[in-house]
Amino acid sequence: MDKEKKLKQTQEEEEEMEFKDCENHSQQAQQQEEEKEKIEIGDEIIRSKIGIMRALAERDDPSEVDDFMIRRFLRARDLDIEKANTMLLKYLSWRRTFLPKGFVSESEISNQLADNKLCMQGVDKQGRPIVVAFGGRHKPTKGNLEEVKRFVVYGLEKICARMPRGQEKFVAIGDLEGWGYSNSDIRAYIASLSILQDCYPERLAKLFIVHVPYIFMTAWKVVYPFIDSRTKKKIIFVENKKLKSTLLNDIDESQLPDIYGGKLPLVPIENC
Repeated sequence: MDKEKKLKQTQEEEEEMEFKDCENHSQQAQQQEEEKEKIEIGDEIIRSKIGIMRALAERDDPSEVDDFMIRRFLRARDLDIEKANTMLLKYLSWRRTFLPKGFVSESEISNQLADNKLCMQGVDKQGRPIVVAFGGRHKPTKGNLEEVKRFVVYGLEKICARMPRGQEKFVAIGDLEGWGYSNSDIRAYIASLSILQDCYPERLAKLFIVHVPYIFMTAWKVVYPFIDSRTKKKIIFVENKKLKSTLLNDIDESQLPDIYGGKLPLVPIENC
């Protein structure tokens, strides 16, 4: 009995060290990425590449795209024009197939909306919208993978439509309070990542993962290889004891959701 207790304690200590390593690495990588983008925005080279990309896109696809979209796809592929153009054309083709009407209707995702697992409220200190996703409210047995995909697209379209003028990115808080194995849905996590990274590149500014139970690290180890290097730099694991102080570094208290000690009540995504 003592051996089992000691083994469990050792496993928890190892997971806690891994958790803290993730948190420290993520914060450093995020700072480096933001500095890089500040330099990049006014760069003559990227403006030239946007022009080349636009010519290629117009040649291969009649869909209308703006310079901001082209820049996001370029950034997602480290300014490699050929790779970025391939990615953009694939996205435009996907959009025509997945969103023939240009939107996802709420009737298609009623099972997902019923759980209030995606909310919006406020903006961070840079004016980027704040989104909160509750992992513990997800029920894999409710609905199917296709509905989850449509729900993710519905949410991302809503978020992008709510972007203040001059903003391209949003901040997300992934709240795992109450998360257990009954909520784990690896296929849905990987599908959601694919949609975010391939179809809405460079829309995510930061993802704070909060209230993380140790058992989540089992699922995290499976999902982690599917996260691209740029997205990995935007993920920050937050310890419970540092939750409010960490969020306040990026979000003013007047804009912070009330469940984290702020002033604003959360609003379900469908009401935004």
